[in-house]
Amino acid sequence: MASFTLSPPPPPKPYPPPKNPNNIPSPPSIKTTNPNPTPTFTHADVVRWTSSITRKCRSGLLSQATSDYSLMLSAGVPPSHVTLVVLLSACADSPRSAALLRLGSSLHAHSFKFGLSSPPGVVVGTSLVDMYAKSGRADLARKTFDTMPERNARSWNAMIDGYMRSGDAESAIEVFDRAPMRDKVSWTALIDGFARNGRFEEALQCFHEMQLEPDVETDYVTVIAAVTACAGVGALTQGLWLHRYSLGSLSCRNADTRVGNSLIDMYARCGRVDLAVQVFDGMCRRSRVSWNSLIVGFAMNGCAEEALRHFGSMREAGFEPDCISFTGALTACAHAGLVDEGLRYYECMKNVYGISPRVEHYGCIVDLLARAGRLEDALGVVESMPMEPNEVVIGSLLSACRVHGYVGLAERSMGQLAELEPGCDANYVLLSNAYAAVGRWDSVGKVRNEMKSLGIRKRPGCSSVEIDCKVHEFVSGDRSHVCSDGIYAMLDLLHFEMELYEFETAI
Repeated sequence: MASFTLSPPPPPKPYPPPKNPNNIPSPPSIKTTNPNPTPTFTHADVVRWTSSITRKCRSGLLSQATSDYSLMLSAGVPPSHVTLVVLLSACADSPRSAALLRLGSSLHAHSFKFGLSSPPGVVVGTSLVDMYAKSGRADLARKTFDTMPERNARSWNAMIDGYMRSGDAESAIEVFDRAPMRDKVSWTALIDGFARNGRFEEALQCFHEMQLEPDVETDYVTVIAAVTACAGVGALTQGLWLHRYSLGSLSCRNADTRVGNSLIDMYARCGRVDLAVQVFDGMCRRSRVSWNSLIVGFAMNGCAEEALRHFGSMREAGFEPDCISFTGALTACAHAGLVDEGLRYYECMKNVYGISPRVEHYGCIVDLLARAGRLEDALGVVESMPMEPNEVVIGSLLSACRVHGYVGLAERSMGQLAELEPGCDANYVLLSNAYAAVGRWDSVGKVRNEMKSLGIRKRPGCSSVEIDCKVHEFVSGDRSHVCSDGIYAMLDLLHFEMELYEFETAI
């Protein structure tokens, strides 16, 4: 993309109406002119240029829209607040880049130069907050937000969403609590933000609080955010309730497909692939995301045959598989030990569909070969990767080394993992187990001493159970739960009854 910077203004020119706006070349920079030129333009000129810019922004041609904006200023036609809002919204909706942030900052300066920072500056100000927030600069968004003379609901919502995007949930809550008006967008920004930041229980608690607000209506976007939280924490009962709620409350045309996709993912993550299939079969309209969700759901639950069968059915239904589809197929082959078939899918992905392998595809192939004991082949794949292997790829190799007793390769893998995840306890535990598997107890002791010297402690495994729509988590020997006395009393009773009936116990 061209560099978007401000350059010295050229002398004003008479306004030339654009003869062919679709073929205007993209200039290297935005050129500005005197902010108070001699009025040689009409309102119709502003509308004409703004319309051309809007059409290009809606078509995803931001560089050409910026070229039009530069020509507009060179022609002595100042932008309106609509012009700036259109360009700022296009910046916010484009992938993050330093060039786009510079363009947005230049437009911010223009809002002052052309007198658009006062009412109706609330519209421009809100667009600036949204642009900075989606560019990853919540600090600049907050500065803009604090200097706005007036704010509307969208201003507050943009700031809440901006903080959640940057992972600053506490600041998002602070803005949410201060907001004079809270609509469904405010609540959804908070719920979705909690879910995206892995704070699933807080997301569900926020959703329940939203249900108590009499004037706030829930839409399908909110339900999707809540279902995502259920998937993250394994709250099947609450997911079932949301499923029933969506059937009775959501009538939007997009709701069936989008909510259905999230429900398929949630049921699969909760281990209920049968319910995921029911949702899939009952959908009136399916998208490629629907097929991918089911294929990946089958794969992660070890149903390799069903995953591959639905992969074929997706192609028969006219949907071309993408990188996610092949990730599901390769994962299914890895879990089922279908090495040759997995390699065929991998070659098909590259040669038939022209999809360049991503790191997750290499991870699947490494896992596929390593599980089958072909560790040298797996190492060859790692060494041939065009990108740096991540901790998942190396971790798959290390885990297979433990199973198959390849201690030397495990030590090499551990060296790479120590650089990628220096404080991860699981990697040291895998290496220790690899040594233990071949009886090298002195090396086991060295690994444990190294963990101790580095201050790394093995994190206990955690189990969870959902009762009355609430998820309870436990670790081994845990007595922190409020009902721990009753829980252990029940375990003692079960132990006694099992001994009474001569069952072997290990409690």
